[in-house]
Amino acid sequence: MSEAYTLGKDGEQLAAEYLRAHGYRIEAERWKMHHLELDLVAIDVASGEIVFVEVKTRKTSAFGTPEQAVDYKKMMHIVRAADAYIKQFRVDREWRFDIISIVDDGEHRPKITHYKEAFYPPLG
Repeated sequence: MSEAYTLGKDGEQLAAEYLRAHGYRIEAERWKMHHLELDLVAIDVASGEIVFVEVKTRKTSAFGTPEQAVDYKKMMHIVRAADAYIKQFRVDREWRFDIISIVDDGEHRPKITHYKEAFYPPLG
């Protein structure tokens, strides 16, 4: 396994633990259907919303913050994956898209930032 893959997988585990500690119920981790993938699918118990969470992990923010990597193309991929998930499981809840940004240099406690309603489905 590559170092980037391991960092990403570890970040997704940290994000899932963070969400659980903040009152979320994890429904799926690394959900896949064909070429579509969602990092985390959670239920925000407080609001009842289903939350599609994109997790971005970096060792440093020197070349930009992790959340800056979620560009238009990535958003469209997440939206298509969320649509497939909603249809497959016949989800009948309000939904939203969050980003969890993690900077983990391996020496200090990882810095986790949770962006609720980080983006809305782009038009077009």
